[in-house]
Formats: sequence, C-alpha cells, structure tokens
Amino acid sequence: MKMGRQIFNTRMCRIVAFLSAALVSSTPLPLGGQEGARPSLSKVERKNKAPVSQEILRIKLPKPIEAKLKNGLTVLILEDHRAPYINVQLHIGGAGGLFEPADMTGLANVTAQMLREGTKSRTSVQIAEEVDRLGAALSAGSSFGSPDAVLSASGLSDNFDAWFALAMDVLFHPVFPADELEKLKQRQRVQLREQRSAASFLLNERFNRAVYGEHPAAKVSPTRESLDALNQAALIKWHRERYAPQNAILGIAGDVRAKELIVKLEKQLAGWKKSEIKQAWPHNPVAATARKVVLVDRPNSVQTTVALGNIAIDRRSPDYLPMVVMNDVIGGGASSRLFLNLREEKGYTYGVYSDFSALRYPGPWRAGGNMRTEVTEGALVEFYHEIRRMREEKVPPAELKERKRSIAASFALSLEQPTRVLNFAITTKQYGFPADYWDTYAARIMTVTAEEVQRVARKYLNPDTLQLVAVGDANKIKSVLEKYGAVELYDTNGAPVVAGKS
Repeated sequence: MKMGRQIFNTRMCRIVAFLSAALVSSTPLPLGGQEGARPSLSKVERKNKAPVSQEILRIKLPKPIEAKLKNGLTVLILEDHRAPYINVQLHIGGAGGLFEPADMTGLANVTAQMLREGTKSRTSVQIAEEVDRLGAALSAGSSFGSPDAVLSASGLSDNFDAWFALAMDVLFHPVFPADELEKLKQRQRVQLREQRSAASFLLNERFNRAVYGEHPAAKVSPTRESLDALNQAALIKWHRERYAPQNAILGIAGDVRAKELIVKLEKQLAGWKKSEIKQAWPHNPVAATARKVVLVDRPNSVQTTVALGNIAIDRRSPDYLPMVVMNDVIGGGASSRLFLNLREEKGYTYGVYSDFSALRYPGPWRAGGNMRTEVTEGALVEFYHEIRRMREEKVPPAELKERKRSIAASFALSLEQPTRVLNFAITTKQYGFPADYWDTYAARIMTVTAEEVQRVARKYLNPDTLQLVAVGDANKIKSVLEKYGAVELYDTNGAPVVAGKS
C-alpha cells in the first residue's frame, strides 16, 4: 500500500477517535416548566466517560478536478486509487419531478426509469444482461419534489470503458418502448393500491400537502389518472427537452486518471447537445401561520403514526448549521430528547425522531413516529413538551458539547467513502458554496452556541403553527386530536370524510 494511503487511513482513524463520544446512562436532564413542575428523565443518565480530543477538527478534503465541456456539461472527477472501483453520478437539473406538468405527476421518474428499457441498439433484456456480464450497476430515477433526475452507474475500473459506454447509450438513445412503458405503468398501478395500506405513506401524503400547500413538492405519488396520461410521446418530449448538458453535473469518483478521462469525455459526449428550454422555478413554499390538525382514519389500527412540522429553511440559509445541532438535540437519533423521553422513559414507542429537509427551496422540519393507540394522548403531550423546552431553555453546556461532537464524528466517518466525498463536491457546486465549505464544516458545527440553537428553535418550532398529522383509528384518537384544533378527517383513499356521512 502506498504511503499516501497509509497517511489517509491513519488520519481518518484519529479523526474518528478524537470525535467519538460514547453515550451511556447519566445525570438527568432538566425539563421545561410550561406544564408546571415536571419530573426529570430520572432513569436516563449520561456518563460522558469516553476520551474525546478538545481540539477543533480541521480537515482538508481531497478536491475533485473540475472541467467544463464544450457542450456546457460540468465534470467533477475525484481520483481515489485505493480500490479498482469507479462510481458515476449524473445529476440533470430541470429533469426532476419539481417541474412536471400538473396532470402528469410521475413523468420525471417514469422517464428516468424507462432509460434502461431499450435503446436504438439494445433491448431491455440485452441491457440487463450486459450490466450483469460487466459486473456493473446502472439505475436512474427522480424523487418527487426534486429538481434533478439522477443516473447512477458503477463498476470495476478495468472494464470502465465498456460499462460507461453502456450508461451513455442508455442516456442518449432511449426509445421508451410502448410495451415496456405499459408494463411499468401496470406495476405502478399495483403499487398505488398497496401503498395505501401503509401508515407511513398515508402520513407523508397528508403531511406534505399540509406543509407545502400547492407547491409541487406536496405530491408524493402519481395518481391513476396521471399514470394513464403518460405515453411514449410524452416521455420522448421530456427527455429531448430536459436532458440537457448545460444543466447537468457529471461526478466520477474512483480509480481514474482525471486529465486523461476529461479528454475522452470531451469526445464521447460531443454529440450531447444543449437544449433551448428555459425553466421557471415554482415560488418557494412558505410556513403556515396557523395550526392545522389532520387525521387519516385507519380503522382497527393498533398504533398511531404522527408527524408535527412546518416549513423551515433552504440549504443556503445561514441558519442551517444551528438547525443541524438543534435537530440533533431534540430528535436526531437514539440519544436525542424525544427518543429518551418517549421510548426510554415512557415506553410509548420503539422510536421517535426528527429531521428537516433543506434543498434549493425551503423544506419542513418534522418530528414524529409510531406509538400504541392507547398512549397517543400522552405521546403528543411529550412531543409538545420537548418542542417548548427547546424554545424556552438553552441547551445545557454538557449536552450541547456532546451533540456537536456526535455530529462531527458522524461527518468524519462519512469521509471514508469516496462517493460521499464526491456528493459533497456536487453539493458545493449546486449551491455555490465556497471551496473550503466541507473542510470547515465540523469546526463550524463545534462553534454553534446554545443561544443560536435556542434562536432557531424559537424561529422554526412554533407549537401554535406546527401542522399536526396523524394516521390511526379515528374512533379512538379523534377526540385526542380535537384538543389541538378542529380535525380534518380523511379516509385511506385520500378522500375527505364529511361529518354525518359514511
């Protein structure tokens, strides 16, 4: 093994050792007093006995070689010769679900999935067989609410030319065969029926609608009508107009020689021409100013699934790092306040968490989880209690320090993966971050103060405007939810239930 690899591995081990903090049982945390005097989490203690360096983490990540091809494509190449493996990610801006026509929900993802179903020179079977023969992986898709379609490919470096050429054939020359499209639509119709038996889907459907309103990100699934509207001509048009090099970033990480590869890419991708389409972004979603309570009636359900949240920030917000720390304190993992309270102390649930979505438009902060139906009322009391505690009290120094170290340690561990480092580089390019953004990320996390954490909690976690969505047996939990406001009731098909009608 080369000396450079040894040095890299040694540094990574030191980073993880310096930043990892073990969590065991320890001193009780003080609780807020919005409901009067409350007992502390007496059985949950934090010893903080693991050795942790007091130094601020300083990292210098490997930087990808960047090039702009003549057709406008941005190329980022991260060399890593530790293993004979290469990962390719192509992010195509403007080809994602965020820009779909209102009557063709699912068009972006179906177009991306259909890339593998046949080209001018290969059938879907031939593509699948060739991928297997080469020992490669090839996929494409677009998430609902995403501005991008993403094509991913990976394989060994010794046959890179072969599997990369296959990926480019799939990208440039899809024919979207009508018979394969119908098979895909039929599979998705079955999924439409099956997903309505899942509480998590029902929750996401109503929660996204509650927080996003009419914004395109409110949609989490196609409908039968939108699937019926998709046809070969629509996919061809979407691909021709949206799959444009000037809006795309090609990231390559692994056992490659950047300078040699850029020359090859210029020749291989010369035929990929720019598109003339001009895309207008939808207006940013805005936070709701009043609480809404939504219940999806799932008769005979033995548990309640809940989510509370509201629109918060986009990825470029100066509040991003304080939000990362605040979220980790309240619900980011198994050592967070919500988890320790509702699971470890109260035994209401197997797990509750919080997270937040910060993209090129503002997304929601959200907390939630599953709990037994009979403890729904107690669980909601504790959710609101912890939210108010984040707003009304500064995080104690020891707890804040521990959570920041945990975030920094997780970040350090992620750097062991070349593809993750490549993702960081792509994010830097997409959002226009400074070149040293990730070099200083952990150090900046460590400088977040208790005052900043409290400030963002007060700004984005208002109990009076958080949208409350629940899925469960309405006969047993509707009266509980009515304590928080008038309840909008829906059935599992997504249709509103009118009072007095069955």
